[in-house]
Amino acid sequence: MGRAHIDITMLKTLDPKGGEAVVHYLDGSYRVVKPGAYVRCAVTGEPIPLETLTYWNVELQEAYLSPEAVADRIGRKPRRIEG
Repeated sequence: MGRAHIDITMLKTLDPKGGEAVVHYLDGSYRVVKPGAYVRCAVTGEPIPLETLTYWNVELQEAYLSPEAVADRIGRKPRRIEG
């Protein structure tokens, strides 16, 4: 899974109108192909603002809202940390 490293040039690709972006996911970063404000989670269908996009799968070219969504996608339950 990738983790976003956003720089100022990526932030300029946000669509102030709030449309859906088209993104190509890379290892450790992503490239915005069509500007927009968000992408959709492949598991939940919920919008993920580009400025908070953290989880994706390079091979499947899918974005995920949370670690729980990643776990659902790969068929595993998230581990609980006992404290």
